[in-house]
Amino acid sequence: MRLLTIIFCIAAVAVLAKSTNSFPAHWGEPPTIQTRDIRSLPGGYGQGSSTLASWIQANLDKDATRADTANPAANEPLFTCDFSKLPAGPLPESFMVMQGEFAVKDLGTNKVMELPGAPVDSFSVLFGPVTNANIAVEARVFSTAKGRRMPMFGVGLGGVAGYKLQIAPGKKMAELLVSETQVVASAPFNWESGTWLQARLQIRKSGDAAWRVEAKAWKAGEAEPKDWLITVDAKEEPVSGQASVLGSPFSGTPIWVDDLKVSAAP
Repeated sequence: MRLLTIIFCIAAVAVLAKSTNSFPAHWGEPPTIQTRDIRSLPGGYGQGSSTLASWIQANLDKDATRADTANPAANEPLFTCDFSKLPAGPLPESFMVMQGEFAVKDLGTNKVMELPGAPVDSFSVLFGPVTNANIAVEARVFSTAKGRRMPMFGVGLGGVAGYKLQIAPGKKMAELLVSETQVVASAPFNWESGTWLQARLQIRKSGDAAWRVEAKAWKAGEAEPKDWLITVDAKEEPVSGQASVLGSPFSGTPIWVDDLKVSAAP
């Protein structure tokens, strides 16, 4: 047993010594105390311990952040649409309507994506690139209550089976759903009928086999809240899919959507 340990240590030191020579100088010295395992290292650095792999990945992530800051093009949205240049009528082929009669509506002074107030059911439309993490979706949404009947609406990531931020005025709540119906977290939220609401949802990788889902909503035109309304840490990798807008016109009045944006999560 002792012989095997000595052989392992010699091999690990050899791998470390070989890898250290190729690390960027600004990363500094790699960790001297490491776990006793061997795995593939990120960035094409060969084989090494999990400790070394985590150290390399952390430095790669830092370098990527610096590159994004230095290169404004890296921060440009992956998808945007304000509907102003689209003709009134059916949505273009870049949108995938899952359910509902979503269409471009000309309001005279503005164009929006409209989900009619009837039929009354739950609907959604997909757009943007297929992703699963380090991604954010944002949209402005407008609707009204009718008596005691109130709509529900929101934005999503990861397609039909992914995460969704849903505003539920009837409950006075903002809810984080996974798939289409499972509520995994919620927070009190007061919605104001007849006003535009800004909604944002993002998913980012927070560690090795760890992801953070964050959501917020606020009245359009007001300062964006600094804090997230809902934050959930997940250990299961998010599913891949497009961003989405979801709407349930339970009040019988239309839901309007504008200023769609899909971008890399900061």
